[in-house]
Amino acid sequence: MNESMLPCAILCGGLATRLRPMTETIPKSLIAINGEPFIAHQLRLLLANGIERIVLCTGYLGELIEEFVGDGSKFGVNVQYSFDGAQLLGTGGAIRKALPMLDDSFFVLYGDSYLPCDYRAIAAGFDRAGTDALMTIYRNESNFDRSNVEAADGKIVRYDKRKWTPAMQYIDYGLGVFRGSVFNDVEANEHRDLATIYQDLLADGRLASFEVTERFYEIGSAQGIEDLKAYFERDRKSVV
Repeated sequence: MNESMLPCAILCGGLATRLRPMTETIPKSLIAINGEPFIAHQLRLLLANGIERIVLCTGYLGELIEEFVGDGSKFGVNVQYSFDGAQLLGTGGAIRKALPMLDDSFFVLYGDSYLPCDYRAIAAGFDRAGTDALMTIYRNESNFDRSNVEAADGKIVRYDKRKWTPAMQYIDYGLGVFRGSVFNDVEANEHRDLATIYQDLLADGRLASFEVTERFYEIGSAQGIEDLKAYFERDRKSVV
């Protein structure tokens, strides 16, 4: 096992209401992308980047994810599960519950994101920054989704998913790095949104940024699914 890379928590407990009726019987992670459930592609991407220890933070229909992924060995990774329980905990609350399975520092990946970036470079950037958290950002200019980050001189100036401003040319890429201590003030089984935690960290000067140049792919929308399918098809043809 590669002990040099941080483990990764994947947030895959959401209800995926935007994709209904497709997600009425399966969780978003199991949506078929070019013949395989999305999470199979996601796990292989993490392995290719040296990440072998993964915690799946599940909620809605999470038992189906566990049934498909198992212990992760068929994908070459080690997978553990942290279930929300009877009440959904939100992205921040889910990470808080998963802390006993994670190291002092770890990646956090949104469960609907496929991010072909340099994870080792991001981990190194986190080490250099010496902050409690790091957000990866991409200069999106609202092309693939509405931008939500204002950045200048390599630093995040403003982050808000709800209140857009023209100065927001970047977007939260979908991959963060955190020290576990960030979640110490989240009560057990408390519902807390990761976006709120990011905003608090930014206000306290505890949030670094790392700009990536590879576009993100996601399965949170019908258009996103089609874009990802096209990406895999282009990649397959280039290999052939």
